[in-house]
Amino acid sequence: MTSPILPRAGVIGWPVAHSLSPTIHRYWLKRYGIEGSYDLIAVPPTDIKSFLGDLRGHGYCGANVTVPYKLDALRAAERVSDTARRIGAVNTLFFEDDDLVGTNSDAEGFTLNLRATVPDWSAKSAPAVVLGAGGAARAVIVALVDAGVGAIRLLNRTLEKAEALRDLSPAIIEPIGWEARADALSGAGLLVNTTSLGMIGQPRLEIDLTCLPREALVYDIVYRPLETELLAAARARGNRVVDGLGMLLFQASPGFHLWFGREPEVTGELRRIVLEAAA
Repeated sequence: MTSPILPRAGVIGWPVAHSLSPTIHRYWLKRYGIEGSYDLIAVPPTDIKSFLGDLRGHGYCGANVTVPYKLDALRAAERVSDTARRIGAVNTLFFEDDDLVGTNSDAEGFTLNLRATVPDWSAKSAPAVVLGAGGAARAVIVALVDAGVGAIRLLNRTLEKAEALRDLSPAIIEPIGWEARADALSGAGLLVNTTSLGMIGQPRLEIDLTCLPREALVYDIVYRPLETELLAAARARGNRVVDGLGMLLFQASPGFHLWFGREPEVTGELRRIVLEAAA
């Protein structure tokens, strides 16, 4: 009798050894008793087009995609979700009706983490301030627009890059120069850092929170360290804070469901295990 083919997924990148995705997905596979596997898939740039073009031939039912291949995955997908097209990148691949489908779970991960941490957060309470204009910022802005945020003040060290993101919602997004970041906090209901500033090994994020209302929420997508200087300063002045680890965990959930057929739970135990792996 032929043995059943077990579902096999993984994370594609170059390099990829640093990825925490295997820790997350292998935890869920073990927790739910699912016979399947999740691999680290290191693919050199010269091979990425052919590899993505024959993902199933390599034995995979789908994959996560990390830097520098999210745009390659967007091009390789035969069908692309509306969210991924708006963000301009694919981080999750799966098969549907023999088509390779690309989607992006970063926006969903951002929102799920926000609502899990602060269930009473209201998108329509006040303007949001977003720091950064890279790929993570695009995902966060899509999430905020879809949540119903009425105004987004977007700040970046290069103003032209912030202005380039206005296409996501021209009526809502207001690009602002980096030098005005302190004043831009006035009347805000949410501050989100999508830059790498404040991450271990990166420069500090220097921002004066004086103008930020005490009732505003502060969200830093950085999770190394878990408590960034931004979050520590916000907490000290009475603001509620959201760390970036939850976004990492929640963005992994849709892919696991697609590949292994089970909607996984983000637990305290998983947070602890991933933090230990990150350390």
